[in-house]
Amino acid sequence: MDEKLKDARFQKWIVVQAYKHDGTLHRQWSPAFLAEETDDYWALSSRASLVVESDGRRWMTKEHAVFILFKHSWMNAICMIKEDGKISYYVNIASPTIWDQGYLKYIDYDLDVKLFPDGMMKELDIMEFERHIQTYGYSAALTRAVTNSMHRVIGLMKERVFPFSDAEIHRIYDKFIENTKPFSVSERDHNAI
Repeated sequence: MDEKLKDARFQKWIVVQAYKHDGTLHRQWSPAFLAEETDDYWALSSRASLVVESDGRRWMTKEHAVFILFKHSWMNAICMIKEDGKISYYVNIASPTIWDQGYLKYIDYDLDVKLFPDGMMKELDIMEFERHIQTYGYSAALTRAVTNSMHRVIGLMKERVFPFSDAEIHRIYDKFIENTKPFSVSERDHNAI
């Protein structure tokens, strides 16, 4: 086997898939690099991602990002790094993420919260959530879990604790940059090419 293909970096590019409550695929991102994993989360990073929607629409993200996918919490956070280094946070209120057949997967429960660099917060898709309670038949317990998670996210945003810590997100992104540097080719290897 080619030595380059044995490099562990090639095994760290992971696809994320978001589903709806009924099990249909909602959205998928092109592979992002696993920059960090703990008992609580996976942190993926990318310079840009291709996003494919369930209707086949495709679009590219514009910013460098860190995607924090929690293993036990009902949320995930896309941390978008602007050119000036400031970070916007987009949080999906979602099921805990699981590793399944080589993909990171979660169920998107519609509610979203955005935190802007200036500290302003905006709650999104409340009407969609209300509609989907009926459409998908969310139980009272599930509806409470989703609503409680949104309130918890807002509290974490106000406190600016992980994952809403700019310093921590920059640290994770720097790990991504360090771990994805191009291969160095020694003079001996270069002559063999």
